[in-house]
Amino acid sequence: MDAQTMIELCKKHTLYAWSANDTVDPLAVVRADGCYLYTADGQKVLDFNSQLMSVNIGHGHPKVIEAIKRQLDELIFVYPGTATAVRARVGQKLAQLTPGDINTFFFTLGGAEANENAIKAARLYTGRSKILSRYRSYHGATNATMQLTGDPRRWPSEPGMPGVIRVMDPQPYTFSFGESEEEKTRNNLTYLEEVIQYEGPQNIAAMFLESVTGTNGILAPPKGYLQGLRKLLDKYGILMICDEVMAGMGRTGKMYAFEHGDIIPDIVTMAKGLTASYLPLGAMGLRDHVADHFRKNVFWGGLTYNSHPVALACAEAVLDVVVEEKLVERSASMGKLMRSEMERLQAKHRSVLTTRNIGLFGIVETQKDTKGTPMAPYNGSHPAMAELGKFFRQNGLFTFQRWNNFMCNPPLTISEAELREGFEIIDRGLEITDRYVEG
Repeated sequence: MDAQTMIELCKKHTLYAWSANDTVDPLAVVRADGCYLYTADGQKVLDFNSQLMSVNIGHGHPKVIEAIKRQLDELIFVYPGTATAVRARVGQKLAQLTPGDINTFFFTLGGAEANENAIKAARLYTGRSKILSRYRSYHGATNATMQLTGDPRRWPSEPGMPGVIRVMDPQPYTFSFGESEEEKTRNNLTYLEEVIQYEGPQNIAAMFLESVTGTNGILAPPKGYLQGLRKLLDKYGILMICDEVMAGMGRTGKMYAFEHGDIIPDIVTMAKGLTASYLPLGAMGLRDHVADHFRKNVFWGGLTYNSHPVALACAEAVLDVVVEEKLVERSASMGKLMRSEMERLQAKHRSVLTTRNIGLFGIVETQKDTKGTPMAPYNGSHPAMAELGKFFRQNGLFTFQRWNNFMCNPPLTISEAELREGFEIIDRGLEITDRYVEG
């Protein structure tokens, strides 16, 4: 099928996410290998966002493909009330790879479902109804998780699940809780404790947070924040739920991003990198004290595809690749190269406002003047960003662009040469945004 036919039929008969279908201009992809996509028109495109920050092991890894084929020959599907060898192995493997006493896992088909079930688990365990979440967050697009989400994608879905209390992040969009990291931590936690008092701590089941905020800015928590938050939530018997859907499985240079804060959440959710998105799978992990509750009390949650054998076989192989190829360590080391490339861009281009990365989880923010005004406002757009996005596409770079920023989240398998290739394209592209800078 040629590219135009592919695009026309997809737009006619399928619905695209987060878009008015008539405005969509999709990339017609026919093949993917390693860190590259190949279009129906023969273009080779560097995948600088691991698709949805998820193809952590690169495209088409033969060990994973072979594991999926073996499972198809062995056992494709049985209902979730059965025991299977692959379910036993993956549960045990995750217990070994996940820090602390997170030893029990509930398997879903993706991150939003993992978060939905974490809401249920927290409410059932505590007997409380309210949930805290943060404005600079994204937790999924289902009814409940859309309300946990703080960013503007939530607005069209309101009203949704009741009981969500959204609070400011340690680093809000337009102001700061302090100059130093210690000030940001101290002041934000003081504010948060006051909100807890307003809402009644006896009513709050849990707080959801992305261990490192993803699409809303690649924001690592300030120094001491995770430890301080853990202590504050423990004070009131509120569960800590870390959403590791985007930041987990090695993306930040640790298997889980919460490890940077030296804490253990009560519940952790994961997906994306768990199977590198080769097949749909998510998981909710429970600490022993939470899991023990459900050994004697019913967990009121279920999914037809819970613990699907083929998806679990995929996850088992992906986890083996992550460990055997030392991709967590590779993310940490390649993150240093990404930092140096970002610093070079910031020194060279007047349109670069700031850059951030932790491991291979990175972002570049642009500005429209030398005062630091974002090139596009919160939830807004600017012609410079549209022109930059068009340049990336024409020059063979795939990444996500939003408001005044764009992402730098390549597969953890990326080579030094490939990483430099991506930043070389970005370097040339930023000449476009430089032309729009005022003053």
